[in-house]
Amino acid sequence: MTTPQGDDPTVVDAEIVDAPTSTPAHVGPPAFTPDYSADGVPSFDYVRDRIERRAHTAPAEVELAGLGGTGPDVEALDAQRTARDEAARAKLDEIRRAMGKG
Repeated sequence: MTTPQGDDPTVVDAEIVDAPTSTPAHVGPPAFTPDYSADGVPSFDYVRDRIERRAHTAPAEVELAGLGGTGPDVEALDAQRTARDEAARAKLDEIRRAMGKG
């Protein structure tokens, strides 16, 4: 079989087509995911799932970091948290007394 370009089978006979001048049918921002409203506000279910996922992964992250269990570092952190919680309760009681609700 003879082609206009000769006998070279790697040559493809094609015509040049001008680029389309019309715009595509869909113009505008990309479609939003169902987890968000059209205004970009996350749905309640989406937020709840994110919080639950973090709550479930946090203990595992602590364990993987080697902070789970006991030891001087963990005990020091527990003491700091206890002191901070007591200071917060004392400040809240002070505010309540100042407002006359205590």
